[in-house]
Amino acid sequence: MVVYSFYIFDRHADCIYKRRWASPANSTTARLPKSSSQAYINGTAANRPTLSAEDDAKLVFGTVFSLRNMVRKLGGEDDSFLSYRTSQYKLHFYETPTNTKFVMLTDTKSGSMRIALQQIYVNCYVEYVVKNPLSPVEHPGGIGVDNELFEASLEQFVDRVLNMS
Repeated sequence: MVVYSFYIFDRHADCIYKRRWASPANSTTARLPKSSSQAYINGTAANRPTLSAEDDAKLVFGTVFSLRNMVRKLGGEDDSFLSYRTSQYKLHFYETPTNTKFVMLTDTKSGSMRIALQQIYVNCYVEYVVKNPLSPVEHPGGIGVDNELFEASLEQFVDRVLNMS
């Protein structure tokens, strides 16, 4: 299984952390999800400007927000949105009790990443960000998570646990 990217959104819908791992050159069997700015016409990508990292994060959050609301309206308050799959990638979603949202994009062959996202929350985020007295509680203006221990533990978790194949 290949992890493409990972996002953390706070309760105010601001992207406080984003990280990309795989690229087409790094993985022969996996392809990076096509940015929504690339349209395919007759099997070739149309020339359009690529999105900035901020716009990419906004699109990911908007997709998750819309799908989560649709699932709740159609299925009731007890139903929850966990993931969706396209022909290029699979998006996994986990929301904490404090409304912090964790989103991971992986290859299409991966199973449910709910437990993995929960472990990232408990073992990496809570341990190195929430318990850190120097880390801000709120992230006004999109000031994100800037913690070397969090990044190292996340990198280790993804490399050892998720990219074992």
